[in-house]
Amino acid sequence: MRFQLALACCCLPFAAWSQEGQVVVPDNQCIVRLPVPLMVDPNAPMEEDASREPVTVRADRSEAIAGETARFRGDVKLTQGNRAITADSAEVRQQEQKVQANGNLVYQDPAITITAEDLNADLTRYNATLNQAQYWLHGQQVHGDAGQLQITGDNDLVLLGSSFTTCPSEVPDWELKAEKIVIDSSEEWGRIYNAQVRLFDTPVFYVPYMTVPVSDKRKTGFLFPSISTSTKNGVDITAPFYWNIAPNYDLTLSPQVMSSRGVWLGAEGRYLQRDSAGLINLEYIGNDRLDSLNGRPDRWAYSWEHSARLDNGWRLHADIADISDDNYFNDFDSAISTSTDNQLSRVGEAAYFQKEWNFAARVQDIKVLGEAESPFQVLPQLSFQYHRPDVSRGLDFAFGTELTRFASQGNNQLEAIRWHMEPTLSLPFQTPAASLLGEVKLMQTFYQQDVPDNTTNPLEQNLDDFVSRTLPQLRLHGQINLERRLSFRGQPLRQTLEPQAQYLYIPHEDQSDIGVYDTALLQDDYSGLFRDRRFSGLDRIADANQLTLGVATRIFDDGNDERLRFALGQIFYLSDSEVSLPDQSNQIQQSSSALAMELDMQAARNWFLAGSLQLDTNSGITNKSELTLDYRPGRDKLVQLSHRYVPELAIDADTGESVDINQFGLRTTWPLTDNTYLVGNYYYDANLNRSVETFAGIQWESCCWAIRLSYDRHLNTNYSDSGFTNISQRNDFDTSWSLTFELKGLGSSGPLGVSDMLDAGLFNYRRPYYLRN
Repeated sequence: MRFQLALACCCLPFAAWSQEGQVVVPDNQCIVRLPVPLMVDPNAPMEEDASREPVTVRADRSEAIAGETARFRGDVKLTQGNRAITADSAEVRQQEQKVQANGNLVYQDPAITITAEDLNADLTRYNATLNQAQYWLHGQQVHGDAGQLQITGDNDLVLLGSSFTTCPSEVPDWELKAEKIVIDSSEEWGRIYNAQVRLFDTPVFYVPYMTVPVSDKRKTGFLFPSISTSTKNGVDITAPFYWNIAPNYDLTLSPQVMSSRGVWLGAEGRYLQRDSAGLINLEYIGNDRLDSLNGRPDRWAYSWEHSARLDNGWRLHADIADISDDNYFNDFDSAISTSTDNQLSRVGEAAYFQKEWNFAARVQDIKVLGEAESPFQVLPQLSFQYHRPDVSRGLDFAFGTELTRFASQGNNQLEAIRWHMEPTLSLPFQTPAASLLGEVKLMQTFYQQDVPDNTTNPLEQNLDDFVSRTLPQLRLHGQINLERRLSFRGQPLRQTLEPQAQYLYIPHEDQSDIGVYDTALLQDDYSGLFRDRRFSGLDRIADANQLTLGVATRIFDDGNDERLRFALGQIFYLSDSEVSLPDQSNQIQQSSSALAMELDMQAARNWFLAGSLQLDTNSGITNKSELTLDYRPGRDKLVQLSHRYVPELAIDADTGESVDINQFGLRTTWPLTDNTYLVGNYYYDANLNRSVETFAGIQWESCCWAIRLSYDRHLNTNYSDSGFTNISQRNDFDTSWSLTFELKGLGSSGPLGVSDMLDAGLFNYRRPYYLRN
């Protein structure tokens, strides 16, 4: 069990000013009201040399000595460029270029509004001192008061005996009371000296020095620490440090002290160039005391993501990651991956694009967690694609080829080189009402396989050193788009009917002498019925003599919004398909495929239904099904019921029996009051008669602060079990309590919200299955 107390902080986004002199924050409709209407344009830039602008004065009464002093009384308004001062009285000393103003004083420029008792300003140096002032920063939620407020020549603010808050209310729930606050206008950060953080006018802690943002600009400094306790890690203390190296470089260091494990250090670096961007993560813990008995006291993880787009047509991409052991993501909250991911993909690619052709060189290595054997490495893959539309009489020509070397990570293991070529001629016909495609291609593949002489694997003993495979393919695909007008309960609607048919022919060729390097069986959902391949990759090209029939219908309202979509399709085999993977009995010796159905509809005003089904019509067995029912009557109001069923998803390592997934889910978020929200989800496995995950959170939120209490209990993934697929005996649950408190505007780690609670836990909202293609 883990209990965590964290102080989070955030910076509110820039807000939009209304004509009435108030700022509205779209997320929660919090409003900061100014004491007077805006006299200047808050979007206007600050003038670099305002002293050159003339001073204009309007007042009810005035008296002046030419070239020396001018005094004004009654509704005085002084303007200089985009700055304005209103007061009951004012005196302008022209030779000294100084201004004094008193009584109901208001100062405004594009950055700030200030009310004060009096003002003394130097117009040549452009600085001013105001006493007993209140201030509001334009475009921000920042406001407060000061015994004395100074505006420097650089347009910075120096506040003495002051307060700082982002609460919009006149009596703020929280504020900083400081001896001195300096707000830097260029860096858009505030430096605070000798401050008290006060909640409901009660001091809660003292800070000798700190910096806070007054915009979304980044700044180097410590972020708020977090403290947690757990039976697994002991006492955890994390103190992140953010380093704003440059406008396009930054680094976040996150040292974490765990009393049961040791010191864990995470580092995340980001960079952004004109033509490239990247992210680097490094994580390390030395001498992990809890895991030292497993022989891996030093544990680590790293990742690097990089993408570049060069002007001469080149594209570069790299995604590299590795970990010290398979259980790393289960034991640590990593920025690289989560405990629900069971593999790491390492990819490097360089591609060159032109109008009609492109070339790519790619290397890939996949690390599957919990598996003793690793997939083949791609070292490298060279591919070339050419497409020339309308080469003759409406014919399109395409040519694709790839040369791939598959390498094993151990010695004396199976390796291969594959060269594939695929010229294609197609004749497309397209109108708004119908489409027809005729396609002919020739698939030529050569294999050079390095089979170990002393292999004991029966699947490798039948492989040939050299294999040549030539397969033609014929594909005809047509679709008709029909529509009609109708009405339902007086509402005008438009319904479409979209039947389609495809004939596919590929002759049979025995491919048992070819190894399986990057090939797997594809899902037979509705879209998959109209593929021209039954397997991914090229190591198996299934023979086909089949007809696919499908129909979809949609209903649109008068605003052209889709209210319903239903699709139904099936493959009819005119002859058996004999090609299969060596470790699966997936030869097709039946008259038809599974019947695939998909449904998305708005059943009523606030009710939404989505589901899919793959039904074996020969045996009446369901191959896969998923269903969700949503009730969404308003913003942050949701009740979702879901069910998923997948037979034979895994094999129990001890019994050798197949394991089915038959799970029910409930997810909800609901406002209990205007400021209080409840979020929860519960998933139950009907086969194993136990819960998979339970999560509940309650959050109270105002314009000033938020507090959240959450409970989470979920089934842990543990690759140290007797086989990862031994699902029935994995009873390691992780239970945690978390309490998070946030003062809005005091920091930059991001606001609490209902949306991030919906994504908390193993199953994210509207993505609970992880099965869709």
